[in-house]
Amino acid sequence: MSKVEHKTQDRSVELLEQVQQALSTKTPLRVVGGNTKAFLGKAVQGQDLCLAGHEGVVDYDPAELVVTVRAGTSLQALEAVLNEQGQCLPFEPPVFEGKATVGGATACGLSGPRRPWAGALRDYVLGCRLISGMGTHMRFGGQVMKNVAGYDVSRLMVGAQGSLGVITEVSFKVLPRPRSRATLALDVTQSEVAGLLRAWRDQSRPITGAAWQNGRLHLRLEGGDSSVRLAQEQIGGDVLEVSYWDDLCEQRLAFFNQTGTLWRIALPVDAPVQTWPGEILVDWGGTQLWLKSNAPAEQIHAQARALHGHARCWSGSGAGQDELPESLLIWHQRLKQQLDPAAIFNPGRLFTSVESTCKHN
Repeated sequence: MSKVEHKTQDRSVELLEQVQQALSTKTPLRVVGGNTKAFLGKAVQGQDLCLAGHEGVVDYDPAELVVTVRAGTSLQALEAVLNEQGQCLPFEPPVFEGKATVGGATACGLSGPRRPWAGALRDYVLGCRLISGMGTHMRFGGQVMKNVAGYDVSRLMVGAQGSLGVITEVSFKVLPRPRSRATLALDVTQSEVAGLLRAWRDQSRPITGAAWQNGRLHLRLEGGDSSVRLAQEQIGGDVLEVSYWDDLCEQRLAFFNQTGTLWRIALPVDAPVQTWPGEILVDWGGTQLWLKSNAPAEQIHAQARALHGHARCWSGSGAGQDELPESLLIWHQRLKQQLDPAAIFNPGRLFTSVESTCKHN
């Protein structure tokens, strides 16, 4: 069995001691990785717990498609290691100019354009190590899919934004990089997109990206040389650079530079096409909608709720101020109480609460 080993720097003892000190003094901690996604939650007041320097690949077995890496490692560095073996993180987390870290990506759970076809970040987390709110360094899950002991605890960390514990290591399932890639653009209306994608799915076309804007549908094809070439010939359209998908994932497209507040709207797969108050870019084949708008926040929230979806202010004056839906809030509060009873980890990041046990610096 082939293994690839890399030098690592383990700062877990220092991190654990800092957490234990914070617990003894009831001092809140602001967990910081690359600090690229602070806009996603509410501002946290506390002493910085910085994972910088806690980096490196702990274990990598290309034959088993498993990698374990420390949380302070940059995503860009991890992707470089995987690329040497012709592998990748299939959920395409944004790297934010190379500053995003493995721990931050896991804590925020962001996935790229391939998500509807390959799965989300959460689906590829095999296990993790974390420092708990009781001041202990714990391991959950394993390094293979069949090892499910504590598996759900590892997944709970995805999207918790550091509010339940300090992630120190993550084990991911990885996949081979596609041998061939192509990007096509077709002139279609937004209402035609869903039907076309269903037809191409039934024809087993190797589509791993579908984004629509201003009457143009962008498609990404990935797979074997022959399957990509055949799909390209049968679908037609204009051939574009494959870099379009990196620019979409990293929000470098011209759309994201337009004036107005940026909203991310998550929609069910059967949501009908509607007119929104602003400019839109539709990703994930229709289930993720980016909206640039100056409309009142309540109008956008109400329209998303009417479609059984959810709107989040992504950038602008209201970024980080959205409240969790009531159905989710109660579960987050219960998890917080169980896993971080002293409420020292990123207090207030996900929801406003009275955390009188903490002394804010």
